[in-house]
Amino acid sequence: MELIPVAVEQFSEKYTTPENEAMYKLHRETYLKVELPHMLSGQVQGQFLSMVSHMIRPMRVLELGTYTGYSAICLAQGLQPGGILHTVDINEELEALCQKYWELTGTADKIKMHIGKAANVVASLDEVFDLVFIDADKAGYEHYYDLVWEKLRPGGFILADNVLYHGQVLLPADQQGSQAKAMVKFCEKVLADDRAEQVLLTIRDGVLLIRKK
Repeated sequence: MELIPVAVEQFSEKYTTPENEAMYKLHRETYLKVELPHMLSGQVQGQFLSMVSHMIRPMRVLELGTYTGYSAICLAQGLQPGGILHTVDINEELEALCQKYWELTGTADKIKMHIGKAANVVASLDEVFDLVFIDADKAGYEHYYDLVWEKLRPGGFILADNVLYHGQVLLPADQQGSQAKAMVKFCEKVLADDRAEQVLLTIRDGVLLIRKK
């Protein structure tokens, strides 16, 4: 389902800060060599993540779902001096590609990659986070939300990606796939949580921005 008309996407890209050379190369290499390249954040969403990071000026960021490292670079750009972004992915085959572009963008010393199941890694981290970006397996979002909540500082933010899931969430429940159903359940969980306030942004495939009261 086309959520945003192509012409609107192109207009948005035109008036969004363009990718620098290294980010453009990462974008291109992902689309040429890696499966499911639509998972890459891209120019508009990437710039949004960078803007959020610059506004918050975090010391500690957690990302669940690294893929080829594009979003990690964007999130790392607003870190305070000495800040660290922990990023978690189960696919070790992409680690070399990520490290290559983290070096090229000067963010390698700000990013610590963890290979393994997100739930296990999160449980092992002794950190308090200012910002969390959830972009991993959709069935796990509710569990990840619970895991990261106690590690998120009061006033901290969670960004959850793909909550519109290609528009499938708009279909009747009996026509939704399992991933879309998981996103609806997750959004309902956050909506019912009086510890949080949230806004669902129609950026790309939908981003739910959550603030811990």
